Amino acid sequence: MNYKIQGGRKLSGVVQTNISKNAAVALLAASLLNRGTTTLRKMPHIEEVKRLLEVMESIGMKIEWAENGDIRITPPEKFDLSNINTASAQRTRAIALFIPPLAHLLGSFELPAPTGCDLGKRSLGAHIDALEKLGIKVTGNEDAHSYHVENHAGKGGRTTEIIMYEASDTGVENVLMAAAKVPGETTIKFASANYMVQDLCVFLQACGVSIDGIGTSTLVVHGVKDINADITGYPSEDPIESMFFVSLAATTGSELTIERCPIDFLELELYTLGQMGLSYEIGERRVADNGRAALADVVIRPSRLVSAPEKIAARPYPGINIDNLPFFVPVATQATGETLIHDWVYEGRAKYYMEMNKLGANVELLDMHRALIKGPTKLHAADVEAPPALRPATLLLIGMLAAEGESTLRNVYPINRGYANLAERLQKLGAGIEAVE
Repeated sequence: MNYKIQGGRKLSGVVQTNISKNAAVALLAASLLNRGTTTLRKMPHIEEVKRLLEVMESIGMKIEWAENGDIRITPPEKFDLSNINTASAQRTRAIALFIPPLAHLLGSFELPAPTGCDLGKRSLGAHIDALEKLGIKVTGNEDAHSYHVENHAGKGGRTTEIIMYEASDTGVENVLMAAAKVPGETTIKFASANYMVQDLCVFLQACGVSIDGIGTSTLVVHGVKDINADITGYPSEDPIESMFFVSLAATTGSELTIERCPIDFLELELYTLGQMGLSYEIGERRVADNGRAALADVVIRPSRLVSAPEKIAARPYPGINIDNLPFFVPVATQATGETLIHDWVYEGRAKYYMEMNKLGANVELLDMHRALIKGPTKLHAADVEAPPALRPATLLLIGMLAAEGESTLRNVYPINRGYANLAERLQKLGAGIEAVE
């Protein structure tokens, strides 16, 4: 699929934040822990979710996906990985989240190596090191196209204290799922407190697993021997999608209202944009369906932008989210002055910021992690292949919506991995965008 875009239009209206991709995939993996039926509410119709469901069906899970987004998941009497959908598994890095649930179920198995966004070397070292302390040994690598998993502690595992040498979101999620079915206390230190981790903790609590310290960097998991119940999970809204629309409004000089924003995971981003001159208003807080996440409506108004007073860099929560960092790039192209973006996490992502130069931006790559954006620049239309990574592809889409003339963004599968019906939603805001073959 490609996008044909008539850019340079002012947008207006209201858009609602969809359910989080990262929370959705974590809860899908966690449903494998339950021997009963799991229902997940309002799951997003995105490619990442579809790939994991294809894998789950191929190993015996019964999947029923209702029109309202609810997914009902029923496990088989016995799991069989002999016919696992390898093609679907290799198209999503989230397949790594299947390691601990399947380790509890099968003890020993082969899993197709995860891939996903092309963002340079992305080691699972933090996962492997932590899981081994719980008795789950993972060998192999992405170059070998598969991982071999052995649960040396046997059914039930063993409790321990784990220090994460990297505050990896998916790494901590894997440890949480491994510890959930290990009776006793497992302490996780230097844990990510990001939104998808908190959503997983809320789901595991619904499964009967008590967890202390949710929202902090130290989690204590009180594992259980078995999980066998009818359980309902509520993944919360996606702060990264909210940030997409915030960046879009700021870059195009439009007034937009973004509803149901997970505000605890956007406050620093909005404050930083405020330092760049962006005018915005945060509405009253309310509680998401999962009973924990705080939501608020955010209004973005047309503003005269200036460069950030300091470099902009991601940090573990409560810092600027790693996935939100790229959305500062298109905003910086319309800000007077020089803005330094320091993308220290990924070895290969900052290079994609240079794609904005094809639209007339002035982006200089200082090294593999730092990009200097000089603005403001008048953006123009271009015909560009979407980068093979979700967030860089979406920031290029924002640039095209701001650029005068007709642009084409080709092969937008990376965007469809994380955003549902994006073209139609943008059309309702007045954007000139059409999905074409």
